[in-house]
Amino acid sequence: MVISRILAAAFCCGFFLAGAICAPAAAQTASNATPVAAAPSVKPRPKVALVLSGGGARGFAHIGVLRALQELRVPVDLVVGTSMGSVVGGAYAAGSSVEQLEQLVRRTDWNAVVADRPPRDELVYRRREEDLLLPSRIEFGAKLEGVSLPPAAAGNEALELALTRVLPQGARDKPVNLLQLPFRSVASDLVTGELVELNDTPLFLAMRASLAVPGVFAPVRVNQRLLVDGGLVRNLPVDVARDMGADIIIAVNVGTPLAQEKELVSAVSVAQQMLQILTEQNVQRSLKELRPNDILLAPDLGGIGFLDFGRHDRAMKAGEAAVRAMSAQLVRLALPEAQYAAYELKRLSAPVGIDQPVRLTRLEVAPGGRINPKALEVQSGLKVGQMVTGEQAQAAGNQLFGRGDLARVETEIHDDKDGRSVLIKPTEADWARSRLRVGLELTSDFSENNAFELKVMHVLSSLNDWGAELRTVGRVGTERALGTQFWQPLGAGSQWYVAPALEYSSAAIDVFNQSGFRQARYAYNSQLASVALGRQLGHWGDVRYSVARQKQTAHQSIPEDRTELSELQTVQQLSFNVDSLDTVAFPTRGTLFSLDWQRLMHSGSAGAVPTRQSVQGLQAFHVDRWAGHVYAEWSRSQGGGSANNLGGFLRLSGSTPQSIVGDRILLGRVVMARSIGAMPAALGGDVRLGFSLEAGGAYSSTSPLRWGALHQAASGFIAVDTRFGPLYLGAGTTKGGNSSAYLFLGPIW
Repeated sequence: MVISRILAAAFCCGFFLAGAICAPAAAQTASNATPVAAAPSVKPRPKVALVLSGGGARGFAHIGVLRALQELRVPVDLVVGTSMGSVVGGAYAAGSSVEQLEQLVRRTDWNAVVADRPPRDELVYRRREEDLLLPSRIEFGAKLEGVSLPPAAAGNEALELALTRVLPQGARDKPVNLLQLPFRSVASDLVTGELVELNDTPLFLAMRASLAVPGVFAPVRVNQRLLVDGGLVRNLPVDVARDMGADIIIAVNVGTPLAQEKELVSAVSVAQQMLQILTEQNVQRSLKELRPNDILLAPDLGGIGFLDFGRHDRAMKAGEAAVRAMSAQLVRLALPEAQYAAYELKRLSAPVGIDQPVRLTRLEVAPGGRINPKALEVQSGLKVGQMVTGEQAQAAGNQLFGRGDLARVETEIHDDKDGRSVLIKPTEADWARSRLRVGLELTSDFSENNAFELKVMHVLSSLNDWGAELRTVGRVGTERALGTQFWQPLGAGSQWYVAPALEYSSAAIDVFNQSGFRQARYAYNSQLASVALGRQLGHWGDVRYSVARQKQTAHQSIPEDRTELSELQTVQQLSFNVDSLDTVAFPTRGTLFSLDWQRLMHSGSAGAVPTRQSVQGLQAFHVDRWAGHVYAEWSRSQGGGSANNLGGFLRLSGSTPQSIVGDRILLGRVVMARSIGAMPAALGGDVRLGFSLEAGGAYSSTSPLRWGALHQAASGFIAVDTRFGPLYLGAGTTKGGNSSAYLFLGPIW
């Protein structure tokens, strides 16, 4: 037995001579053997911190950096971020994959995020209706003291929904010190100017506060402090990462460089430069804190501005290129493939809380100004006794933004043994109670058909506890009009309403013969008083019945004949409307539909009762960078009712406006436009190059519609989504007819 132990010990020592631990076995067999030195301990891996700066749209480069670090298998042990760096870094630390971050950037409508209201398809129907009346996005608060701009260029809701989508399920309200990776978000105290480290704040609030760029996104109150973008005090928070125990820092600087003197041409550019100077000064201080073994990445983002969200792909590629340029230094931090796979698995495997539906036992809406809390409670859609998940309760609060008059909505959810209680805390937007929207509409075929209108719309809301509104629209130019409508819901938050209205208008209308030649021009004016009873259908539609008393007078102006014609009519109307378009400029999804029936409440000259029916429908679609719509229209007049007409841009392009006249008309078209660029987000949206194919015509009971008699038309155009509405410059032609160039600013429906 002793001999076998000696042989075993000798074998072990010989086999592991290169560094295996066999000395204890040998020591048991020979106490006088030379001691074997203990094996050296494995040197711990340095703790790597990723510090991501702010930079607005330039911050999308951070995603490219993460993609390239992943390819090199460089682990990140802790993350510190400011502004957009906080958004990307917080999502990464919470367990979002790089692929999820890339998809969020590509699928988010960033123009809507930086707009001054929620996405259009989340607005209540009445707000969508305003877009069709006046598509301009130039809006102010109007009081006796004067006009005021919204407190920030962007509303909270669209931004907050985008931030929620970037986070893994269950991470939204998780404190940042409990994430998969240690994380810090940096913000600035707007009152004291102090640096604020958000180290135990819910992740969503930490990201939102750090991203509150003054003048772009509204400030956020956290722990009684009013917080804004952290870039004002620490845009590249190297010191914060060092205090968290970082051994090596990978700092990514995507801040906007200072503008050249030739670019400082306005008060706005000078103000932006002042902010950039403050930011650049604190960045330079942070750069001096980097040590020799730290790594600085500075992606080449030339030509990408703070709000150039449409250039996300280029920004991400620049981030990847910056990592590859420093790969020689970064590979020293890389892990073996198996170890990195284990690291990624742990980072991505955040525990997911199951959001179970719980019975709602208490629902409360806190007072938030003039708006009746009971109306908000009804509009939230929540009812005591129903089963709701936390996500459904949060969504119910968020949908109140669609009213257009709330600056912020906080939804607090508490569970106990009895069930779930929800407290909704709205903050009314003072400027939005009395809103003034200004717009401009232009049409020209560079010939004798030109029109111009300056339009103004004023909305005064929350006039009583049931949420009444007074909406007034005026326009001057080719057509003059002034109309006001008092809209009164039949209860707090009720979908039913009554709407009395008054309107005066005057304009001129041309009369064409069957061959499309202008015969005469009539000047007319109209006074109208009406009352409507209607019901809104959720956020997407409306049905109403109205009765109007209308007086019209007209005389022939070309050739001049001062004989005045006058008519007094009582008209009843029934209409059904659907509007789910995401935008009125270049919709990529949604439907616009209108079914309208009108009838005079007396007989015409031939003894028949004049009636008119019309149907209009538009379905939007998109394919990659192409946006388009399919449109159809049909209308019919009977018993001597007013004639229907076609002609003009996208209504048989190339033909004279309103020159194709008949008792019945039919029109169909397909429009497609490809995005070829984008305006700065503060000025507008996409720039598109597109075309249309159109077919239609007029017919009557004695001259039925035949396919061969349809007019076929087409147009090509370049279009820009401006703050005033869609602007078109194009040319159109009708087969066998005329061709025309067009300048068109305003709605095309």
